[in-house]
Amino acid sequence: MMDINSDQAKGRIKEATGALTDDDKLKSEGKADQAAGDAKKIVNDVADKAEELVDKVKDAVHKD
Repeated sequence: MMDINSDQAKGRIKEATGALTDDDKLKSEGKADQAAGDAKKIVNDVADKAEELVDKVKDAVHKD
C-alpha cells in the first residue's frame, strides 16, 4: 500500500511542480505516476476481493 501512496504523492508533486514551472513534460509524468498508483490500487482491491471469495468457497465446501 505504501508504494501506491508514494506513486500518487510523487505524481501530485511532479504535476504541481510542472504547473508552477510551466513544464508540460513534468506535468504529464506526474499524471502518469498518479495513474500508476490508481491502477495498482484497483489491482490490489480486486485481488483482495478474489481472496475473500476463495475463502468463502473453501468455507462452504468444508461445511459439507
